[in-house]
Amino acid sequence: MKPNRSIPPSAIIPVLTYPDVRQAVDWLCRVFGFEERVRIGENHRAQLAFGDGGGLIVADTYGSRQAPEGDGITHSVMVRVGDVTAHFEYARAEGAKIVSEPADFPFGERQYTVQDPAGHHWIFTETTADVAPEEWGGQTVNGGW
Repeated sequence: MKPNRSIPPSAIIPVLTYPDVRQAVDWLCRVFGFEERVRIGENHRAQLAFGDGGGLIVADTYGSRQAPEGDGITHSVMVRVGDVTAHFEYARAEGAKIVSEPADFPFGERQYTVQDPAGHHWIFTETTADVAPEEWGGQTVNGGW
């Protein structure tokens, strides 16, 4: 891929819609540890970075582009972190709405889930072991990762 300073360098870039872009950016940076890299208009869009190459676009509501409504979950965003427990403790101290507390899973990950003020679900995950998918009921295809 060619580099372009006008877009996150990630191969996959989630675009999440929020009713107030500036408020969302402030919250995501303060509570989750994102860093704003590009601002497009005052309340139109923002591009955020996370860790080693993670990218996220925060978009305003416009036309059919709307933030989540009600209790339905249409998607979630998974973010890898180095220490899930520390990340969880910080997010909880900042008032984040915790959906599930940190738990260890047989596929070698420790995860917790949080809901942001607009209703998006975020799963933060820490790798605890390198586990073959076949050990927990999965299947490796096309050579796996």
